[in-house]
Amino acid sequence: MSGAALVAIAASIGNLLQGWDNATIAGAVLYIKKEFKLESEPTVEGLIVAMSLIGATIITTFSGPVSDWIGRRPMLILSSILYFIGSLIMLWSPNVYILLVARLIDGFGIGLAVTLVPLYISETAPSEIRGLLNTLPQFSGSGGMFLSYCMVFGMSLLPSPDWRIMLGVLAIPSLFFFGLTMFYLPESPRWLVSKGRMAEAKKVLQKLRGREDVSGEMALLVEGLEVGGDTSIEEYIIGPATEAGDDHAADGYKDQITLYGTEEGQSWIARPSKGPSILGSVLSLTSRHGSMVNQSLPLMDPIVALFGSVHESMPHAGGSMRSTLFPNFGSMFSVTDQHPKIEQWDEENLHRDDDEYASDGAGADYEDNVHSPLLSRQATGAEGKDIAHHGGHRGSALSMRRNRSLLEDGGEVASSTGIGGGWQLAWKWSEREGEDGKKEGGFKRIYLHQEGVPGSRRGSVVSLPGAGDAPEGGDFIHAAALVSQSALYSKDLIDPRMAGPAMAHPSNAAAKGPSWKDLFEPGVRRALLVGVGIQILQQFAGINGVLYYTPQILEQAGVAVLLSNLGLSSASASILISSLTTLLMLPSIGLAMRLMDISGRRFLLLGTIPILIASLIVLVVSNVIELGTVPHAAMSTISVIIYFCCFVMGFGPIPNILCAEIFPTRIRGICIAICALTFWFGDIVVTYSLPVMLNAIGLAGVFGIYAVVCSIAFVFVFLKVPETKGMPLEVITEFFAVGAKQMQASKP
Repeated sequence: MSGAALVAIAASIGNLLQGWDNATIAGAVLYIKKEFKLESEPTVEGLIVAMSLIGATIITTFSGPVSDWIGRRPMLILSSILYFIGSLIMLWSPNVYILLVARLIDGFGIGLAVTLVPLYISETAPSEIRGLLNTLPQFSGSGGMFLSYCMVFGMSLLPSPDWRIMLGVLAIPSLFFFGLTMFYLPESPRWLVSKGRMAEAKKVLQKLRGREDVSGEMALLVEGLEVGGDTSIEEYIIGPATEAGDDHAADGYKDQITLYGTEEGQSWIARPSKGPSILGSVLSLTSRHGSMVNQSLPLMDPIVALFGSVHESMPHAGGSMRSTLFPNFGSMFSVTDQHPKIEQWDEENLHRDDDEYASDGAGADYEDNVHSPLLSRQATGAEGKDIAHHGGHRGSALSMRRNRSLLEDGGEVASSTGIGGGWQLAWKWSEREGEDGKKEGGFKRIYLHQEGVPGSRRGSVVSLPGAGDAPEGGDFIHAAALVSQSALYSKDLIDPRMAGPAMAHPSNAAAKGPSWKDLFEPGVRRALLVGVGIQILQQFAGINGVLYYTPQILEQAGVAVLLSNLGLSSASASILISSLTTLLMLPSIGLAMRLMDISGRRFLLLGTIPILIASLIVLVVSNVIELGTVPHAAMSTISVIIYFCCFVMGFGPIPNILCAEIFPTRIRGICIAICALTFWFGDIVVTYSLPVMLNAIGLAGVFGIYAVVCSIAFVFVFLKVPETKGMPLEVITEFFAVGAKQMQASKP
């Protein structure tokens, strides 16, 4: 995880440059308007500041689709280059027109960084710390603002401050960012898998995770290419495999699934549960009613309840399937490079090395890529099934002879791997008789998640067929499962020359690429509603208005007078006040980083938005009621500080975090670009409407509107925004697909 953390820190430098630029231009414009005599031309002055905003909006239109096409890393490299070129032109800027062009180019770099850094971090971070790492851009941006304000303040103390140097200094950190993106940052492994570049993806994952065995996550990334198929939620009782269990399976218990461990002879059984589960209950209610379990809240999105059921059913022991029940539950499913000691093991497979992956999934390398194993080469009973169907390969299956009767009687065999966040990935072979009487079969993907903390474990299994022979003292857990057609093990990809589905290569899925029609998938539409909605509400929640009003508030509080008594000019005092305001944000963002993966995104939003509303109401009251100078200044100052601290803990970073989590890999770039465009357009509207609103309804009216918007945001988050903490990205998108399709099916 240290590798992923370092990569996230390096990527977030792009946001540091954005914060640096925002603060620098805020201070430099005080001197720019004097040199170019813009005091009588506020439109040009405003355009100098806003040109980077316009550039960011323009580039965001193309950034998503292009990043889906050429990759995340090249776009971050381009961002650093644009930052560097823009800063050099600003350093030169002989006139206001050249300065405007430089600000536009700089805005291009800002737009790419703000849009793609959260996306990049989400795709490289482990699910357990994804929220923490994706709060880094917010921290870096605020840190960059503070450092820049300090620099500008120091330069403002000089006899003749040079605004060109203020703006041009950006070239130094942008050059550092270029070095990091060019020589340190790897490409996103999810993007590499989507393009069929399996060897590169595996090497990147090994670097990010700090371990050799990344087979489980590799398989997960491939499965994430196919989202939105027919998915069902099932419940299983999972426990240790026994000879008695095998005998029962052989006697006709066709619903048993066998899960194999990494060591020879280690296996586990799974049988369908007849008891209710939280996840299954929520889905069934969604299917019947199209609303939340609690019918007193008919407007709540069932997807919110579906996500909530996962977190409610988390076991208390660490919140994962690696509980005290099964200390090795996560590892026992991992397909590692260890090879069972089996006499029939194919010597050719033993010597097959990971380097046989081809670099690309097309062209001349296609054949090599298809025949190279996606997972570490360990045969399973599932391969035995595949061999039985296809033949033509000398590889043998793990415990094939011991489980032959199970296979021949139509039982299901699965191999499973841990994918983080308390989830397990498994595949099962499922058969049925076709119309012509011949058996038809295919592989299905299973996302497993432990349900609650088991109480009487053995008792929960007794009701199952054949469970009466479970060994005394045996341990069993109740697990919910998302079951759907596998992308990795698709029928179209299975070749007679391959030893089982693990040898298949996702070339067909990779060849599809992003498609605009995917935006109309029910789950994607639902996710876009959440992403676009929360971005709009964030912009209209009042942060720009409070930032605009802060210098006036602090001046009324007597801070400006105190600073002027110290011999500071009005410009220096204004810059120092802004730097102190920015400094207040950093501890709050640090606290948010700590809580993001513990309390969760939804909890932080629902906990901080009411405080934003209260702060805005206090600001309204202090401007409507005559309280006297000191009480007014005290109330306003405290309200602004509380507002800033709570905003950067919740509404500041979380919209970007959510938007980077809730979309499928294949179209994630396009969807994030749509959300980012919403962000920039909202920013433009709020920025340019603020002066008009101030003239029309005054400060009290403006903050009253912001308080109403925050109230709407609270309702929206409560009803529509699910909790995504600790969940793999692929599972999140699958949940959106399942919930949306169930809602669609429930409509008359």
